[in-house]
Amino acid sequence: MSYHEYEESLKLNAEDAPFFALIMAAMRKADSFNIERLRVAFPETYRELTARYNAPGGRLPGDDK
Repeated sequence: MSYHEYEESLKLNAEDAPFFALIMAAMRKADSFNIERLRVAFPETYRELTARYNAPGGRLPGDDK
């Protein structure tokens, strides 16, 4: 990790983003090695991200409109 990445983490923390939003964003940015690590650590989040990615507008059945 670099100092720049640490500084960026402070900004993300200040924005008070929900935890799983950060995990999904990390999955979007991950390389092939790290996406596998995240998928294993957060399998339900990975499945939901994949489903939403493939759903029109990211909406799944049962989502509020």
